[in-house]
Amino acid sequence: MMHDIFVVDDHPVMRRGYAALIGRESDLRLAGEASTAEEALENVQEDEPDLIIVDISLEGMSGIELIKHLQSQHPDLPILVVSMHDETLYGERALHAGARGYVMKSEVDDVIIEAIRQVLQGGFYLTDHLNRKILLQYTGRGPQEGTTLEQLSDRELEVFELIGRGRSTRDIAESLHVSVKTVQSHRSRIKQKLAIDNITELTRRAVVWVQHQN
Repeated sequence: MMHDIFVVDDHPVMRRGYAALIGRESDLRLAGEASTAEEALENVQEDEPDLIIVDISLEGMSGIELIKHLQSQHPDLPILVVSMHDETLYGERALHAGARGYVMKSEVDDVIIEAIRQVLQGGFYLTDHLNRKILLQYTGRGPQEGTTLEQLSDRELEVFELIGRGRSTRDIAESLHVSVKTVQSHRSRIKQKLAIDNITELTRRAVVWVQHQN
């Protein structure tokens, strides 16, 4: 039985890499690809894939928001996240949004096919570290409070990342399809949660974090 895979990633090199890895398997094929969440939402309906691979950082709507939209429109479509972002911060967010697995981009060559097959079979694909963290929290043995950034909502973390990438408030508003006032409100809550007094320090912290992620 042939399984169709759809890939959403804003880097052409990564999409070509997925195509090469998937193309080696006799029962898997690349059904379609997109560089943005908006493009993916337009094409998934037509391509009808059996599984979709989603990156977290996309131009415009983030991967997390895309997962939520896909879950709403295609609740039975399995989603596998592949990202450069730290699974400690984004792994649970992706699962809560509706993803069934999380793979770090640094491990794609070694585990992506295994992850795809596991998710296609109805299971979950998690690293030992993420699985252990979730189990500890489920049993009440994990830390009662998360790291500072874990306290941010999905949208607040998205705004924080965009600030770190040098985007202006207006640019962020246009990218997220919200008002400038909404972005300013998110920014104020971020400052409060991170105990930051001014926009200069917020920008510095965001830039440092984005550089670390890259």
